[in-house]
Amino acid sequence: MSKNPVTMAEVIDRLFTRLSATYGADWTRQWASVPISDVKTAWGHELAGFIHDLPAIAQALENLPERCPNVIQFKALCKANRTVKTTLLLPEPKSDPVFIAKVLSKLAEPAPKTDGREWARRIIQRKADGEFINPFSLNLAKGALL
Repeated sequence: MSKNPVTMAEVIDRLFTRLSATYGADWTRQWASVPISDVKTAWGHELAGFIHDLPAIAQALENLPERCPNVIQFKALCKANRTVKTTLLLPEPKSDPVFIAKVLSKLAEPAPKTDGREWARRIIQRKADGEFINPFSLNLAKGALL
C-alpha cells in the first residue's frame, strides 16, 4: 500500500481482484445477475469498519475458506483477524502509609466552629496593627461585628 491514505473503493477493488484470482469462475458467477458496482458498494459498506485495520483484511485473505465467501462470511473472517490494540499501563505507584495516614487524619478532623465573621476580625486587627484600611472596608467589618 502507498503512503497516501487508501480509500475503501481501492480496498474493495484489490479485494475483488484477489478473490477473483483465487476462486475464478465460481467468484464471478455469483455476481452474474447483479451489477458489480452494486456488489462492490455492499461489500464496501459491510467492510467500512476495517478501513483503519487493513491488516485484518489482509489476514482474512490469508485464511480464505475452500469455497468463495459472501460478504458476511468475509466480514466474519476479518473480525476473527482484527488486530488488537493494547495499551501498556504503568505500574500503580506505591503509596506512603505515613503520608496516607496524615492526609486521612486531616480529613477526619472536624472543621472548627466559627461564626463566619473572621474576615471582619482580620480587617479590624490589621487596622489595629497600623495598616491602612479603606474606610468602606473598615465600616463593613465594624458593622459585621456589631
